Amino acid sequence: MNWFKRFAAGLAVLAMVVAVPAAAEQRHKPFIRGADAGADLASAVAAVKQKLAGGGFEVVGEYTPYSGTAIIAATSDALRKHAAATEYGGFGAAVRIGVTQAKDGVQVAYTNPVYMAHAYRMQGDLSDVRAALEKALGSQGEFGSEDGLTAEELRKYHYKFMMPYFDDRLELAEHPGFAAAVEAVETGLAKKAGGASKVYRIDIPGKEQAVFGVHLSGQGEDVPECSGDEYIMSRIDFKPVKSTPHLPYEMVVNGGKVVALPAEFRIAISFPDLSMMGSNSFASIMCAPSAIEEALTAAAGGEEGED
Repeated sequence: MNWFKRFAAGLAVLAMVVAVPAAAEQRHKPFIRGADAGADLASAVAAVKQKLAGGGFEVVGEYTPYSGTAIIAATSDALRKHAAATEYGGFGAAVRIGVTQAKDGVQVAYTNPVYMAHAYRMQGDLSDVRAALEKALGSQGEFGSEDGLTAEELRKYHYKFMMPYFDDRLELAEHPGFAAAVEAVETGLAKKAGGASKVYRIDIPGKEQAVFGVHLSGQGEDVPECSGDEYIMSRIDFKPVKSTPHLPYEMVVNGGKVVALPAEFRIAISFPDLSMMGSNSFASIMCAPSAIEEALTAAAGGEEGED
């Protein structure tokens, strides 16, 4: 082969290489829609709990934040192990499953473990937990964001300029030690301080850390209404496939400190496409961040303005 033929052949190969686009980085969405389960809400909840148990998951709590919904929180040995490997892994120690009575029937959805692992900067990507969940509850695909976010985008996520990141945590209260902090949270939730009550507690193995799932009622004396689960979801969870597994909110006890994620991060990570202004927007729940912080601070045994 003369030089011209070799040159032409080289150009042909180069053209083929250029023509093949680089593999796009995988994008993730906050929720996964599971297989339909049960003809009504009660039977669907029972079916989901049975499937979770059969798939190696432990149900640690459940509640009905408002009519037509049920939320189940679950964990597993694998999840607790992942949580223990990360400084604030408690935020990712539970999967949240929403069972919702919608216009098209009963919907089952759950948090996408891979998405949440990146959002909470966990050491592993929880793909093993996702596989186990999909096997147990089925999958009709991811939802909650039109385009999704890459792992890199999630690990440095913030909603807008000047909005908080994952490491901009709220320090709700500080107590003499881990045992005292846990006792203070248990007491506050039992008293429904700030309109908050306990949904679940998961202790993280090998470290002084526990995560509490919290129902925020938005009801009670001196309790801001717009901290409530129903108040917030009635305004922003407006699409046909419901993002019910956004709930419940978490508080993490880490040593003697009780921390939570700012609502500007915690809500946005579940609703990354939500507009800033207009109907069904962040503007419609403008009062929520301060109200949620106030409610959680009361539940943690802290004082307003302590952080």
